[in-house]
Amino acid sequence: MLARVYEDDQIKTIKDATAIRAAIEAKLPIWIELEQQCSAGEALMLEVFDIHPLTIEDIYQKRSSPKLEDYRKYLYVIVHGAQAVKRGQIELIELDVVIGKTFVITHDPTGEITKEVVDELMRDPSLLCKSPAWLAHAILDNAVDRYLPIVAHLDADLEKLEMEALLRAGTKKGPPVLRKILKYRRLLQDLRRMSIHQREILLRLSRGEFDEIPRDVVPFFRDVFDHFVRINDLLEGFRDSITSALEAYLSVQNNRMSEVMKTLTLISTIMLPLTFVVGLYGMNFKHMPELEWLYGYPSALGLMLVVATGILIFFRKKRWI
Repeated sequence: MLARVYEDDQIKTIKDATAIRAAIEAKLPIWIELEQQCSAGEALMLEVFDIHPLTIEDIYQKRSSPKLEDYRKYLYVIVHGAQAVKRGQIELIELDVVIGKTFVITHDPTGEITKEVVDELMRDPSLLCKSPAWLAHAILDNAVDRYLPIVAHLDADLEKLEMEALLRAGTKKGPPVLRKILKYRRLLQDLRRMSIHQREILLRLSRGEFDEIPRDVVPFFRDVFDHFVRINDLLEGFRDSITSALEAYLSVQNNRMSEVMKTLTLISTIMLPLTFVVGLYGMNFKHMPELEWLYGYPSALGLMLVVATGILIFFRKKRWI
């Protein structure tokens, strides 16, 4: 557990639980960052901030859906930031934020979302002095802005994937492309499922429904909501793109399969009369016409050549080949 306190126009970092209690009793603006679950942190939230036990339980559990709960004394918000683990793989980071009238409590397991806010707070300590809502806005704004570079990479990856689907479908390199399409499809489904709930939460925060968010901060929360709406719209567009890539892959694969079947059918059609000629003269009868004819073998070969050439000329005129 780590606390940042605004005192004497500067930010002081406190780790001792007793010193944190003293700062709270002095009614200093405070931001508490929860790290690993510990009894001291739970006792502080229960006894000093009067945080509900269910809220404390939710803070340390991993939840896939964002949510917003109003306990009158504080707001409890769960949102998700994003982190690109590797190409084509995105990890959602749960961020728990408790907004009170004099305090902010956060739980960021990775520390990635709040890291930039800490740097900003060190440059401008007044961010914590204004009100907890201003600090909460900075944290949520940073969580939403983290999606922008990831969405840009997704856009480039999906555009490249569409080209791969057109070039490699129906070839030996096709199955890996199909697996990649399905992987991106699952990823976008997870992002969409999360974004639907998170959009509603940010909308409620931007309406000024809660006493913990003063009216002068509401426009800034509305700006965060607008940013996320744009991201949400892009994700919806990506779902259409991945669906188009899948349809293009299947269409190209079917077309190439049809071409293969067409080629095999043409070959079978050419070979059919030739097989008839060979089968006719291959019958084991003693008295057959032309059986002992001197020019029978070359004549049979010539007949087969003429028939095959005639069929090819016919297919050519019909533009089947």
